[in-house]
Amino acid sequence: MTRGSGTIQLLCHVKPGVSANREGIAAVSDERIEVCVAAQARDGEANKAVREIIADVLRVPKSDVEVVKGMKSRDKMVAVTNISTNRKPEEEIVRTRELLADSIGR
Repeated sequence: MTRGSGTIQLLCHVKPGVSANREGIAAVSDERIEVCVAAQARDGEANKAVREIIADVLRVPKSDVEVVKGMKSRDKMVAVTNISTNRKPEEEIVRTRELLADSIGR
């Protein structure tokens, strides 16, 4: 993927403290993405795990993923920056949604 200047924001609902084998994307709906993390919700551990999962699923560097809202909440806004500008925004949204949906249960 070509690095660009685009940004996608994802509304996530995080479930911290799940067993390690359940960690990952649990569901994708029109409203939000459900992310399960094994890390506990303390000292930013769950936020770090969310960043790692989103980066892995979307195949982007962790440095391009940031929790921008909801640092101490289960509902978070996650920004993914440096999105390719070679595609139309609608195409990039569809691609992102497909990657997230395809990762459910893996």
